[in-house]
Parts: sequence; structure tokens; C-alpha cells
Amino acid sequence: MKFMTAEPFRIKMVERVKKTTKEERQKWLKEAGYNAFKIKAENVYIDCLTDSGTSAMSSEQWAALMLGDESYAGSKSFFKLESSVQDIFGLPYVQPTHQGRAADYIMAKLYAKEGKYAIGNMHFDTFRGNAEVLGALAVDYVVDEGKDTTSPPQPFKGNIDINKMQCLIDEKGSENVSVVIITVTCNNNGGQPVSMQNIKEVSELAKKYNIPVVIDAARLAENAYFIQQREEGYKNKSIKEITREMFSYCETATMSSKKDGMVNIGGLFVTKNEDIFKMAQQLAIVHEGFITYGGLTGRDLEALAVGLQEGCDPHYLEYRINQVKYLGDQLEEKGVPIVRPTGGHGVYVDGRRFFPHIPQHEFPSQRLVTALYEEAGVRAVELGACAFGSKDPETGDPIWPEVETMRIGISRRVYTNSHMDVIANALGEIYKNRDNYKGLKLVYEGPIVSLRHFTAGFELL
Repeated sequence: MKFMTAEPFRIKMVERVKKTTKEERQKWLKEAGYNAFKIKAENVYIDCLTDSGTSAMSSEQWAALMLGDESYAGSKSFFKLESSVQDIFGLPYVQPTHQGRAADYIMAKLYAKEGKYAIGNMHFDTFRGNAEVLGALAVDYVVDEGKDTTSPPQPFKGNIDINKMQCLIDEKGSENVSVVIITVTCNNNGGQPVSMQNIKEVSELAKKYNIPVVIDAARLAENAYFIQQREEGYKNKSIKEITREMFSYCETATMSSKKDGMVNIGGLFVTKNEDIFKMAQQLAIVHEGFITYGGLTGRDLEALAVGLQEGCDPHYLEYRINQVKYLGDQLEEKGVPIVRPTGGHGVYVDGRRFFPHIPQHEFPSQRLVTALYEEAGVRAVELGACAFGSKDPETGDPIWPEVETMRIGISRRVYTNSHMDVIANALGEIYKNRDNYKGLKLVYEGPIVSLRHFTAGFELL
């Protein structure tokens, strides 16, 4: 395989993308309140807003769609999915949902308790939104290197700090910690992986105090690949051997299957706890549909059963991780400040270092999002002051996050490295002219602060 370094697939169908003028994009940005979520997809040249639900499905997945059993109850497509999930997770009880945030909602209802702490490496926006609604206290205990976008490369910047976890338990009492959630990979700080050793240590500490452990498994295969490549003792283990060990240390896992499940819609709630499973089924019936379709068509179930297996293919994962690295290397060559090392699903640009003259309350990463779209028609997303900012519950004063980035999420099997070159060249040009940019003013936010970035409105300063 010495010379077989190209993508492990060939292109069978193409989708036209529209080229637009800078004047048009400036107009659309203003109409969207400088929020990339509100820009029409047809007006985007390269869409890096998210890697969620944007994968290109394989010929095997498209063929599987035709086998979909649309029975309301007992669909044979469900049992194919159940078998595929059990093979990868090693957990017995499987409840599909229409997408990841539905599984997240079920998990939050069962594990997040009012006035009690939910420990995580870095909670993402949907769980944080659920916690805010339910009155739970979500705390982020990622290792210090994982919070510092200037820190040198380390293999597992997504790890939970065991000492911080122990200190909270000692200070608040284990009875006031309702759950520990390990997100693999850690989305907020660059798609950084979590080591098997850390997963095991977190599980052991939680078990000591009878605290349940949940794994947010949206990018389970990417995390397993990093463990295989970086952690001692795993080089000769298969991806599925690694995933099964990962989930052996948790009670429950949730998954947005729109990531490493390689599908456009779908989610999973998977557990080893039969009592939890029975409660999850009841919530699924109320909010999703009957337990064997969970808000999905039989066609979706079939595609997901295949996609989960394809996402664990080592040749695909090698290509996937290296494409993200390719973009990161290009940006570093141009001096663009990024989180290092690059993670599994995207490159994260440090907004504060990119625009050092724009203070955090003027949203430097969101300004970078708008600049990238304005100049090149490339849509990315802010993960900084707007997405992860919060407010003091007593005074209402803003609390600014430690990590301030723009994420360039790379869709799976969708773009070529020529598209990566476009992104790198555009950002390199913006970086050369960075002193010409001013910040943004937040003029609208919704009632749930942790979800405000989806609908926020801005004005140029």
C-alpha cells in the first residue's frame, strides 16, 4: 500500500455548488444579522458550519435504504441496527432517536438533577441547554492544556482532570454530583481525543462514589483511532476492539449518529442498565415514536447500521484524520493561529490570537466567521464568546469562556483537498489584513443563553 495514499473511495455523483460575488455575500451577511446559521445553504461555496449530518453516504448505504422496513413496531431494520450498535458499543440495550440532541434530552432527563453537578470534560451546547432548563449545574473539568489554545501539541487534550473532579466531590459531596459525561472527542477545544487511561480512571473514581458515567459518543471512531495511534498498548488493536473497551467503562452512551454514524439523520441512546433503558424507552415513546423506530424511518435505520461499520474502517479513518491535518498544516504555514494538534473533525482557529485587537466582548471568532464567508463564501462556526459565554445567575454580568475559537468543521467524504486549499488561502489573506477588521455588537439573544448562538443577531462596529 506504499503508493495508495489517495482517498479510499471514488466519486460516483457530484453536487453543483454556486459561486457568488463578494457584494452578494456582504448583502446576505447583513440580512442574516452576521450569523452564519441564518445564511441560505445555496449561497455557501464550501460549508464547514458543522460535520453533523453532512456526510456523503456510500453506495452500500444507498443500497441499504431500499431494504428499509417501515413497520411501526418490530421493524427488521431496527434489529439490523441493534446488532450493528451492539457490535461496536458492546452494550446490550439500544434505543434509536431522530437525532443526537433527542438522545441527549433523554439522557439529561434521566441523569441531570436540579441543583446537582454534571461533570464533563467540556459539555457541548445541547447538554448545556438541557442542564440550564432542568436546573442542573454543568461544570467543565478538561485538563488545563485543553483550555489553553496556545499550549503545545499533546496527544490527549480532551482528558478530564481527575484532581478537579475529586476536589468537587470532596467539597460538595458525592450525593450532589449526579453524572459524569465524557465527550469523545472533545468538541469545544478542537476535537481533541480522550485517552483510554483517562476514561478508565474517571470511571474508577466515579464508581467509588456511585456516580454514573455517560459517554457522548458522536465521534467514537475518531477517538478510537487517536487511541490506536497515540496510546501505548493499542497499536495492534482494531478500532472496534478499542470502542468496545471505551464503552465498557460507562453505564450509558449517547450518540449523534450524524457524525461517525455517517448518516444525515439519527441518534442513539445505548446502555447496560436495564432500568435506565426501560425509562429511556418510555421517554422515547412520548417524544420520538415507538421504540423500534425512534423517530427514524426504516430506511434511516438501515443506512445507520451500515454507516456505523464504515465509520470504523481504518483506511477511512486514516484519510479522515489526515485531511483535517492537511488543512491545519496549510494554515500553520501561513501563520494562522490554530489549536494544536488538529483533532478529528475540524480545525479550530484561535480568534483572540487571530484578532488580538478585538476584545472578547466584541466577538473576535464570530467576526472571523463573517470575514471568511465574506471573502470566500466559506461558512464556519464560532465556538467562543457567543456560543459558550454565560451570565452570572445573580448579577446577570457576562462570563466569558476560556476558549475562543472558530471551528472549520470538515464533512465526511464530501470535500477534496482542493477545497481545503481554498479555505487556507482565504484565511491566510484575511490574516495578512487582520488589522483592518473591527468587532461585532450583539443585538439579539434568545432566552436560553447557552443556545443563543443559533439565533443571535449582530451588527458591525
